[in-house]
Amino acid sequence: MLTFTITLVERPPRVAQKIYSMQLPTTDFTGIYSFPIQSRGLAGFAPISRCCSFPNSQRIGIGEFDMSGKIMHAVQYDSYGGGAAGLKHVEVPVPTPKKDEILLKLEATSINPVDWKIQKGMLRPLLPTKFPFIPTTDVGGEVVEVGSNVKSFKAGDKVVAMLNTLNGGGLAEYAVANESLTVPRPAEVSAAEGAGLVIAGLTALQALVNPAEVKLDGTGPRKNILVTAASGGVGHYAVQLAKLGNTHVTATCGARNIDFVKSLGADEVLDYKTPEGAALKSPSGQKYDAVIHCTTGIPWSTFEPNLSSSGKVIDITPGVSAMWTFAVKKLTFSKKQLVPLLLIPKKEKLELIVGLVKEGKLKTVIDSKFPLSKAEDAWSKSSDGHATGKIVVEP
Repeated sequence: MLTFTITLVERPPRVAQKIYSMQLPTTDFTGIYSFPIQSRGLAGFAPISRCCSFPNSQRIGIGEFDMSGKIMHAVQYDSYGGGAAGLKHVEVPVPTPKKDEILLKLEATSINPVDWKIQKGMLRPLLPTKFPFIPTTDVGGEVVEVGSNVKSFKAGDKVVAMLNTLNGGGLAEYAVANESLTVPRPAEVSAAEGAGLVIAGLTALQALVNPAEVKLDGTGPRKNILVTAASGGVGHYAVQLAKLGNTHVTATCGARNIDFVKSLGADEVLDYKTPEGAALKSPSGQKYDAVIHCTTGIPWSTFEPNLSSSGKVIDITPGVSAMWTFAVKKLTFSKKQLVPLLLIPKKEKLELIVGLVKEGKLKTVIDSKFPLSKAEDAWSKSSDGHATGKIVVEP
């Protein structure tokens, strides 16, 4: 094999020169060829003085990318607090993938409530592990480079991934993801749809399949399910996934989103600001076998009279009060339970929900999209807490 290098000037000139390498067979060197090179911020033609002969119709692609020394745009924060104003636009080196990692050129990332909760210090001292910190973990993008142990992906593959929570990295042009939480993205699923799906979709799936024991193939006994905050990120997935099973779904949301939540498949929808909605009472008199609780501020005393004899409240954002209720119910052997949900992301579950989107059985509803240059606006909208579906940032 012959290895040659191509030197190009990048525009805008954050880096003066780029070097790419390509390997070609060393037989039959017969002339000079030019190959168009295109990448983000790169465009040009590379003359090759010694190259093998190919039919004019055959196209040669770039084989290996050397990203060392490349600079990317990112958004980070340097300390706890500050909200959107605490985000800073910076130029930092493109990360280098380790042996089990994949370097991605990001096409979309979504913001989850946990992202700004980390910034507020609500998960200290666990997260972030160090400052400065580039937030968000749910991404869709294209593989640029793979580590030596990565076998499932190659450059050019479209993927959906969950980045390492400890390191973050989603509000940037490039990021590294572990192969173990990266899945192929079919053509039917856009980068934005995939990025919106990860934490919110996996949380809804885990809550329904494990504690709530809903079978997504429609088998099993009929269950009455309540989804609170059903127009939000987790909630809008929970309604759709629940309706794949043998369920009757009641949902709560604001008045402006009632028709939207009905369109997701909910059988009955409550305006949470009305007396009936605040009391969580089913209009048809259903007692709930499981509650997928996607908001805060509702006490156990409101849930309990609406539960079936062995009903469960699955709390996706449990606080101190929820943990106390969980402990009391366990210690007293109560049939009615509060279950704090700890998301355990798994590759096969991510493949499952991406597949459901491909099949048209699940959809990501996107509230709004923002360019990376407007990441602060996306951050503010997410922390305001009134998004319908997912908020996406596109580098």
